Amino acid sequence: MTLLPRTLYGRLVVILVTGMLAAQVLTSSIWYDVRHSQVLEIPTRLIASRLADIVRVARSDPQHIELFLHNLSTPTFNLELRNAADMQRNPLPLQDQATESLLRSLVDEKTASRTALNLLNLTLLDSQGHKAGVDTLFGSSPAAGQFTLELRLADGRWLHVQATEDQGWTSMAPADVLLDYFLRIYLVRIIVVAIIVLLAVRLAVRPLNQLAQAAQALGQDIRRQPLSIKGPVEVQRAAQAFNLMQQRLLASMAERTRFLAAVSHDLRSPIPRLRLRLRTEMLDDEALKQRFRNDLTDMEGLVSTTLEFVSSGEINEPRQNIDLNALLQSLQADLQDMGATITLNGRASRPVSGYARSLKRCIQNLLENAVRYACNVQVLVDEHRDGLSITVRDSGPGIAAQQLTQVLEPFYRLGASRNSRSGGYGLGLSIAHTVAVAHGGTLTLNNRPEGGLDALLILKSQAPAITGQ
Repeated sequence: MTLLPRTLYGRLVVILVTGMLAAQVLTSSIWYDVRHSQVLEIPTRLIASRLADIVRVARSDPQHIELFLHNLSTPTFNLELRNAADMQRNPLPLQDQATESLLRSLVDEKTASRTALNLLNLTLLDSQGHKAGVDTLFGSSPAAGQFTLELRLADGRWLHVQATEDQGWTSMAPADVLLDYFLRIYLVRIIVVAIIVLLAVRLAVRPLNQLAQAAQALGQDIRRQPLSIKGPVEVQRAAQAFNLMQQRLLASMAERTRFLAAVSHDLRSPIPRLRLRLRTEMLDDEALKQRFRNDLTDMEGLVSTTLEFVSSGEINEPRQNIDLNALLQSLQADLQDMGATITLNGRASRPVSGYARSLKRCIQNLLENAVRYACNVQVLVDEHRDGLSITVRDSGPGIAAQQLTQVLEPFYRLGASRNSRSGGYGLGLSIAHTVAVAHGGTLTLNNRPEGGLDALLILKSQAPAITGQ
């Protein structure tokens, strides 16, 4: 299970913000070096002043330098004369090299001459005399610097110095330092960068969202407006490829429709001629003549219904606002004239966005299918936030559970409906399902516990048109 968000927008935000935080943590080491040098600056300047005084005394009064050093030496400022420099010097860290350079420059400045000085070791101590850590840099107690160095005097001897000098002050309490550091350096910067990342990623991902929405809308209206060719080069190429795919689909569907129309025309043409010949030739066997008529009628019905199913997936009318109440009342009146009983429950408070002829065909097929198996049919209209649902309920025998989805497939007929005179050609529900999908909705069939079947048609509210930006 991945911890990354599922959307490209979320993943880009996480990657950029995480990278920024990692960079911020790494740059904190720079702050540590700066703070370390800052804490040691005052001890370094104090020791440099005392060393400069020693250098000046050794130059002006070399006979009494030993006595002077003896009187000046303390446990925290230990002085020892040696004939040679320490030959076992260890390389200093980069931050201590900066302190050594500061010591030399201060001593040279105060003595007005260049003095050989080597910093052998430097340790930052806390108030307890232990080696300090990061907490000491934030602490309220003054830190101390422990210096081990050697200084060359005028007579050529080396002065070995071990000195401990306090910082003597601290600028802020630890809580204030932490708050100031995290607020100004981390929190504010994170918020600003996060806002910039959110805006930048949203701007970069917007063309991809438009392309995804266009692909989804293409299934509902293949004749929608082509995508605008705008944005980065990659997005323009994707939009061009999408528009080309749409044109090819339209050409393919048009070719298929023309082919089926031609086949339908060629199949319909011989049927009237065959009927005429049956009448003119006066077959002696009336039963055989009637069977011929029935077969011709079935052929004509099958051709017409097949062409109707093919054309149901191709919307050739503009989308408009439909008065669903008037549509249902019209279908109710038509079926009641044929002897069926249709009861309407519920009303739509607002028009439905869709294709009028196709939607009427869809609901009519559902009603005719229900009337075929039950005398009394109920139509329930229920509105919800995302659209509305239309339930066509009958009290017939229902459908086996394993066949509830299969009956929506073309030319699939139940066992009891194999006779085309009572069960049709198995395309009514398929046409209704195709029209529902073309409207961005769904059609599902459910058996009722008390007997009968519910055909649930859900129509979603029309999404706003997609425009290129």
